[in-house]
Amino acid sequence: MPHTLNDGPDATFATVFRKALRRRGLSLERIRDHLQAHGINVSLATLSYWQSGRSQPEKAQSLRAVDALEPLLGFPAGTLRSLLGPRRPRGWAPPHDPAAVRDVYGENSDVEHVLGERFPHFNSDIRHLIVHETVTVDERRFVAETRVTMVVRAVRSGVRHLTVIHSLDSPEAGTIELRVPCGPPPPVRFLPEVDCVAADLPLGRPLATNETAVVEYTLRAASAEGVSTFHERRVITPLRSYLLHVRFHPRAVPSNCWHLYRKQLGDAPQSRHRVALDEFHTTHLLPTKCTPGVYGVEWEWPA
Repeated sequence: MPHTLNDGPDATFATVFRKALRRRGLSLERIRDHLQAHGINVSLATLSYWQSGRSQPEKAQSLRAVDALEPLLGFPAGTLRSLLGPRRPRGWAPPHDPAAVRDVYGENSDVEHVLGERFPHFNSDIRHLIVHETVTVDERRFVAETRVTMVVRAVRSGVRHLTVIHSLDSPEAGTIELRVPCGPPPPVRFLPEVDCVAADLPLGRPLATNETAVVEYTLRAASAEGVSTFHERRVITPLRSYLLHVRFHPRAVPSNCWHLYRKQLGDAPQSRHRVALDEFHTTHLLPTKCTPGVYGVEWEWPA
């Protein structure tokens, strides 16, 4: 029998959802499985943040999930939807959602290993707007240099640093150097056991809310052994523009090259298509719409 609300006029989606789960004796795993049976994929982390009130359903997929949950929780159609506020306007920066970080990185990622307790909240005060990367593969078939230019926007006042993280695909990465065009090189953490590099880049001065900044840096790596076969960028919040430009040395040209996108780190690609290099031995990836996920270029070397 449908259950009607008796939480009063101040009831929120989070409180009603949480109480309904308790009343029905349903776990978040059961909710996730129910949604998957209806062809709707919502992570456990996202469901957890819905019930805690740290985020609420807004996108079309999430609203479909709400509709599918109402009969399971015993609510008349439209009950839970009525508790959701209006969709936020374009350009509005939502509060940082740790669930979104795990949606892309998954559980126990290399980045989580590097950052520890900081992982769910790293760069929570910054939104990336534009990211341009130029990756250079040297004659030893190794990614020797990655040049990055980013435009970021502060979502609160007083932001001073941006955390950058790069995963190296060669298990034999040796000397690591990270340089910025202005000021001294920042301290770099290199964890060879997970082939990961992390650094906190100063923004020049504290940013005011909604103020933007341009961040530039160059990462150089020397490899004693091993070759590179891909470069990927993890995107947590939608970007206005992402450009990945990969340049190969004339004496190190791959036999095959692909552009790819995957929803989560480690997942099979949702899209992967072969591309030809130009006469300068380069390729570039420029998504028309850069939603959260993992974007990259991978290549195969001739025998």
